[in-house]
Amino acid sequence: MSIAPISSFRAPRHDHRRCVRDALRRAREVCVVNHARLTSTRQRVLELVWSAHQPMLAYDLLEQLRSDLPRAAPPTIYRALDFLQAHGLVHRIESLNAYIGCANPSHPHCGQFLICTQCNEVAELDDGRISAVIEARARAQGFECATQTVEIRGQCPRCVTHKP
Repeated sequence: MSIAPISSFRAPRHDHRRCVRDALRRAREVCVVNHARLTSTRQRVLELVWSAHQPMLAYDLLEQLRSDLPRAAPPTIYRALDFLQAHGLVHRIESLNAYIGCANPSHPHCGQFLICTQCNEVAELDDGRISAVIEARARAQGFECATQTVEIRGQCPRCVTHKP
């Protein structure tokens, strides 16, 4: 069981272009393995999600997408996000109704997210022990889990050190 973070909070000298480039490379690999088609629209939406490094609302993504595709409509963005989510390339942050890129789409996992309440940055964990405890406790109640998303709110290291 993995206990390392899948994605950490952004470092001060973060290479954002490399980060987006790596996400697109991983997406292409996932699509090849899954025999799925990463259309130019899907790729652009993924790029927009990764470019933000914060959870993105679908309508904010749509607004940005319209700079490339002026006629893009809500179904365009939702279809792209559904595809990306189905292939593990993005996660939906339930409480924010927003999307964030998945740093490790190579294996299915439950989302555990550390959400900074000050700057909105998110780090993703993949701790199988947390998932196992939730699963076991749910089973003890006769409940069968379909999906798990754990969201923890607080402050990221950068916001903690820059408190007024």
